[in-house]
Amino acid sequence: MNLEKYTQKSQEALLGAQRLAEEFNHQTIEPAHLLLALLQQEDGVAPAIVTKVAGSALALRDELQTELEGRPKVYGGSTQVSLSRPAADTLNAAEKFAKGMKDDFVSTEHILLGLTESPEGKRLSGYGITKDAILKALTEVRGSQRVTTANPEDTYDALGKYGRDLTDMARRGKLDPVIGRDEEIRRVIQILSRRTKNNPALIGDPGVGKTAIAEGLAQRIVNGDVPEGLKRKRLVQLDMGALVAGAKYRGEFEERLKAVLKEITESNGEILLFVDEMHTVVG
Repeated sequence: MNLEKYTQKSQEALLGAQRLAEEFNHQTIEPAHLLLALLQQEDGVAPAIVTKVAGSALALRDELQTELEGRPKVYGGSTQVSLSRPAADTLNAAEKFAKGMKDDFVSTEHILLGLTESPEGKRLSGYGITKDAILKALTEVRGSQRVTTANPEDTYDALGKYGRDLTDMARRGKLDPVIGRDEEIRRVIQILSRRTKNNPALIGDPGVGKTAIAEGLAQRIVNGDVPEGLKRKRLVQLDMGALVAGAKYRGEFEERLKAVLKEITESNGEILLFVDEMHTVVG
């Protein structure tokens, strides 16, 4: 097993499984420890997939916690835990899944797929979490993206993480009414409706209401008060703070931005991107 070929989240899951085995005074790391460690990653892909398939990951997590607490414990002697044969087989299966999916790294979703072929597979299938169900949910989470970096989770559902869906917020009544900006909103709609040169830029001093124009456009889209070409579109505001936050490694910010642009491109014109504070991107 080459840990360098495992993503950061996968390595964290392996360390988490080891820590769980030590906490429960178990001699070996079993597939159950791996599964519980995956489910404890709150911002991980595995809990997101399990939630999509089973509705919630809490019941499975609680069941695993209770079952592991009831297993025989070993006290004294060496505190070093080792990888059991079923756990090693699970990781081997994960590596095969990664190779079959043409991914460069073994990610947490591959380990979850490997667990379906382990002794924990029966428990997972009881919740409807089968290999086919995982692959279907995975398509929704990461689309057609391949795992080409050690931090692929940053690029999954990029718009959901780094954007605010203004049309959805308008639909739920979360935006304030926009008053006195009809002319500017109409001009933006006119530019957006062009075949070419259809990227309006809102220029003005801070606080004059540039973002309010975008929010007003979102409300008009929801109300259907726009030309046919703009109806049923999504207006998403790029959150630059979230995009930059936590980008520790070289090129990580660029990877996130590329993932956002890829999602927009794949939407075939169904998403309008509003870049607030655009000078931060240009700089």
